[in-house]
Amino acid sequence: MTGGPGAQQIVTLTINPALDVSASTDRVISGHKLRCSASRLDPGGGGVNVSRVVRRLGGRTLAVYTAGGPVGEAYRRLVDAERVPSLVVPIRGGTRQSFTVDEASTGEQYRFVLGGPELDADEWEACLDFVGQAATAGGYVVASGSLPPGVPDDFYARVVRLARDVGAFCIVDATGAALAAALAERPFLVTPSRRELEGHVGSALDSERAEREAAGALIAQGAADHVALTLGDRGAVLVSAERVMRLPAPHVTAASTVGAGDSFVAGFVLRLAQGRSLDDAFRTAVAAGSAAVSMPGTELCHRTDVEALEAALGPVETVPVGGVDAVGSVDAL
Repeated sequence: MTGGPGAQQIVTLTINPALDVSASTDRVISGHKLRCSASRLDPGGGGVNVSRVVRRLGGRTLAVYTAGGPVGEAYRRLVDAERVPSLVVPIRGGTRQSFTVDEASTGEQYRFVLGGPELDADEWEACLDFVGQAATAGGYVVASGSLPPGVPDDFYARVVRLARDVGAFCIVDATGAALAAALAERPFLVTPSRRELEGHVGSALDSERAEREAAGALIAQGAADHVALTLGDRGAVLVSAERVMRLPAPHVTAASTVGAGDSFVAGFVLRLAQGRSLDDAFRTAVAAGSAAVSMPGTELCHRTDVEALEAALGPVETVPVGGVDAVGSVDAL
């Protein structure tokens, strides 16, 4: 599972990174001073997490991210410690923090996510410039994570256009207005969770058929070339114009969901950058996402775990698509 000299470049973009602080306590009780375990610090945020996992799995990557203030300096040191090649856009505001607390007595996890600093136009435009300089024809651009204040809703749409202009494939992992705007530019792949897809379509997806039809509707509308719908412990579904692929998740003891979606994206894009098949990319993605779930707190997956889970996965279940009608229902389902 190495990058290899012929592997394509993977550029990730994180415009709203967060220094992830995680700890555990016996019980979370309001109004009390809670004694916690020693804290762990990780450089979080969608794109940086993708680059970290790609690097752990032996791939080539370049992370573009913003950083500012004392927290930003700590963040940069942590990214550098993992030897992730980076282009850093300095910002006047301070990099945000996020907090994850595991309640030991119940196994529940509490996540507190801050909004992030406001960016000026010159700062977010610099991010686009850096991606444009780094992206290569035939390579991949992963735009992932929330948008901080000051950044327009169509920011990821601009990234999709930028990638297309240089002949790169763009993967978008976003929600809400940012996702909707990006879909207007037809990215190569989007990777919503079921809840995120429900938010986009504006209705509950209460069956497997409803999930697949909602993903198929995006394909039918020309909003994306591929839709990977992540379903937690149920695995994932990958929909394209040609077929629907489904892969159940391997059994793991769940410890934390932090970074699972980012690990999924990392496994997927790594295999594609290596020139592997869509089936192989899907298998590695599910294995990486499941491996991340088995890790505590904000820790991401490791290569040995991913390889073991990938080897244990069953075959990809494929349903040929007879066609997608005007409202996106898949005829074969």
